[in-house]
Amino acid sequence: MPIRYILKQLLMPPGILLLLILLAWWLRRSFPRLAAACLATGVGGLWLMSLPAVMQWSAGLLEREPVLAEEQWTTLAQRADAIVILGAGREQNDPGWGGADQPGLMALERLRYAARLARASGLPMAASGGLHYGQPPSEAALMADAMQRDYGLPIRWLEEESRTTWENAVLSAELLQPQGVRRVVLVTQAWHMQRARWCFEQAGFDVITAPMGFLSAGYERPLGGWLPESRVIWQSSMLLNEAIGLAVYPLVYGQGERE
Repeated sequence: MPIRYILKQLLMPPGILLLLILLAWWLRRSFPRLAAACLATGVGGLWLMSLPAVMQWSAGLLEREPVLAEEQWTTLAQRADAIVILGAGREQNDPGWGGADQPGLMALERLRYAARLARASGLPMAASGGLHYGQPPSEAALMADAMQRDYGLPIRWLEEESRTTWENAVLSAELLQPQGVRRVVLVTQAWHMQRARWCFEQAGFDVITAPMGFLSAGYERPLGGWLPESRVIWQSSMLLNEAIGLAVYPLVYGQGERE
């Protein structure tokens, strides 16, 4: 397992918040004030991350790309050359599927949406997603298999080396643009779309965004969303990771960088 993955899990919430709580216990006698501050930050952070109201508000800050209205789907072939679906992890060794890996839950959401777009528009599809710690099959291959088996639709192009959103864009450009694909309908979660669009535009694509999986929409919850929920901690972690990526990517890659 790459060391960067371990560090990321420790330095990003909820890992860092749990470490602060552990540090508070360690310092409780020698540095009681510092221990109290660590405990308050750790517990307070976990509490905020578990609140649906806070999560939905945070999602609204990221989900800025407009919805692709259903009445526009049939005209996509006049405005784009292909649909590009971004990978979103995998479920490993599921006995229900004979021990085979399957696309992750978010990837399945993207596949379903892309299938609707493809049927309505007739556009060919591409999938972008690399290997899981170097172990085949790639996320793109898993998505292509699920698309064919579950929806009866082929994915024409597979980009199977990328590990990040930036690599999704750059490696997709290397695969698709020599074949005349420069206008793409990009399918990913709404909270991920700002960064994904920026990357694909930097890679030379004209992008039509097709966001789905809006977390800001939410649904009616008890006490107006101020009651903690365990799933919301995971969603809040994704949003925080996305906000950091959205701020850091332009600094790391910059205008026109393709390396």
